[in-house]
Amino acid sequence: MLAAQRRELLLERLQLNGRIIAKDLAAELGISEDSIRRDLRDLAAAGLCQRVYGGALPVSPAIADYATRQGVEVPGKQRVAAAAAALIRPGSTAILDGGTTALAVVRALPLDLRATVITHSPTVASALAEHHDVEVYLIGGRLFKHSMVACGAAAAEAARGLNADLFLLGVTGVHPEMGLTTDDADEAAMKRALARQAADTYVLGSAEKIGAASRFAVLPLTEVAGIVTDVDPGHATLRALSVPILHAT
Repeated sequence: MLAAQRRELLLERLQLNGRIIAKDLAAELGISEDSIRRDLRDLAAAGLCQRVYGGALPVSPAIADYATRQGVEVPGKQRVAAAAAALIRPGSTAILDGGTTALAVVRALPLDLRATVITHSPTVASALAEHHDVEVYLIGGRLFKHSMVACGAAAAEAARGLNADLFLLGVTGVHPEMGLTTDDADEAAMKRALARQAADTYVLGSAEKIGAASRFAVLPLTEVAGIVTDVDPGHATLRALSVPILHAT
């Protein structure tokens, strides 16, 4: 089998099974495990998979740039956003992450909601301008343009003074073994800093993120109160997640 044919097969298996175990596939094809690993390195370099110990997982489309992500799984994000918006109770204080799903949460909030929203996303903060009874606190710092959020030491320091009822967390990957991941180390650190300041953290987990993985760990699944997702309850990956699931319909 030519290398190009092997890589095509690897992508098919990744889509079908949700993961590749290099040792098992090498034995099935009668080739060396090193050959499979070389193929996976090439696929990862092309952005087509996420390598992990012993194999690979699907790469999340949520790692694309901000403008591109605005067109990814829009109906699913809207369903997740509507369910997540309902978690922000009148009179509560909520931390809202950045990203396109978080922006959809703002659009799903009732215009007469009376609450406090803290965010490190200038895009999210601007979208709250029409919510006249929502107090908005914007965390500043270095702007990470990929997700349009503030990160870095100044932003993390500002986060330490917060206390919130709820954090709506955006990630690029939700996986039973890898946990919650994203594709930038500084952004992952900022998400952890915000999660530490909230009583409960809920993950905005639209379908394209379930079963996918990115390079940097954000939190283990045991540290969140639940995942808000539009994925069918019978989905195998969803059943393997050891965390409460809030189904968005």
